[in-house]
Formats: sequence, C-alpha cells, structure tokens
Amino acid sequence: MSDIDDPSAPRLYHEDIREYRFADDGLYPNNPRWPLLHYHLALAVAGGLESAQACRALFERHGWSNGWVNGVYSFHHYHSNTHEVLGVVQGTAEVFFGGPHGQIVSLCRGDVVVIPAGVAHKCIDASPNFVVIGAYPDGHDFDINHGTREEHDRALGRIEAVPRPSTDPIFGPGGPLLRKWLPQ
Repeated sequence: MSDIDDPSAPRLYHEDIREYRFADDGLYPNNPRWPLLHYHLALAVAGGLESAQACRALFERHGWSNGWVNGVYSFHHYHSNTHEVLGVVQGTAEVFFGGPHGQIVSLCRGDVVVIPAGVAHKCIDASPNFVVIGAYPDGHDFDINHGTREEHDRALGRIEAVPRPSTDPIFGPGGPLLRKWLPQ
C-alpha cells in the first residue's frame, strides 16, 4: 500500500525545503558535507496521538526507525554516529541549530527537519503542546555529544563515516533528500 492509499498517513503538502549549513566552531563540528533540511509545512497533520503514530509509521515505512515521541532537549547537543529526522505533529518551537553560533529556526505543526550527523540542536522555546517525532535511518542507535573539545576531536571521524541515507524519511526512495545530499 502506498502512502497515498493509506488513510492514516500524514498528507504531504508540498516540497518547500530550506537548507542550512553550519561551520565547525571547534566545539560543535556540524556537518561538512550535507546541509540541514527543513521541510516547511511538509505534512498535513491534525495533531494529537493519532498524528504522532501516523508520522512515526511514515518514517518507519521509509526506513527511518528507532523512533520516539517527545520534544527537543533544551541544551546544545549533537549525534556523531547517525542522522536524525524530527517531525512536528503538534505545537510550535524555536530550535537553535548549529550550536551557539548557528541559527534559530521556527518550527510548527507539519514541519519536518532532517539533521545531518554532527549538527548541534537545542530547543530554546516551545509551546506547551509541542510534540515531535524523532527517528534515525535504518534504526541506528544514537550517541549524545555536548560540545566539548574532547568530544569534538573524537567525533570528526565518526561523522565522516556516517553514510548518506538510502531514503527520504517522508518522500521515500525518490525523495528530495537524495537530490540534496549527493554522494561524496
């Protein structure tokens, strides 16, 4: 069954994708190869538990699993061993991407963000009803790094070794992530 035929699947609005690149600041490596992708209002979601389950199922159908339902940590952190997708199913948030010298991005219900390995992220403000679904390509476990010099130096090789995902978390194997994250 395709997502179009599945009544529980979030509906795809459009392909309005914003790209963000962040430099290595010596503490937060960010990603030298691939940009953060912000799919603005990509999903038509109603909010609530049903939307959370449907969004998580959509990610899983496209090979992004090991999912969770929660918010975004309120401290700068990054994952050096995997990429991450966040799907906003309820509420709004201001999330700082790229570390303290990065950029604040406003997220709202229906937004999806694909965060490349190494890119720092931190929630600085969220509505009380903010709910996000997180998942990882091929269900990878994730590490959490806090932006220390020691972590940074060890993380660089791990970040470089993380492969490009084989599918886009919302559009599948032919999705825009594969056009925007070209093999190196």
